[in-house]
Amino acid sequence: MKKLFAIALIAVSFAACNSAETTSEEATADSLNAEVETLADSAHATIDSAAATVDSAAAVAADSAAH
Repeated sequence: MKKLFAIALIAVSFAACNSAETTSEEATADSLNAEVETLADSAHATIDSAAATVDSAAAVAADSAAH
């Protein structure tokens, strides 16, 4: 996932550095930016889910250790 995110960022950087202004290139840059944002949101959701699972498991372990 990290590699895909890095590749997408590099692709957006190259698209952003291009000085030739055409609508198709702008559309490509916009779609790449949207894809990067989608990937970031997806990664954030996955991380939040994993953190919730860890917190839940820690709570169960603490409850079982207390009893």
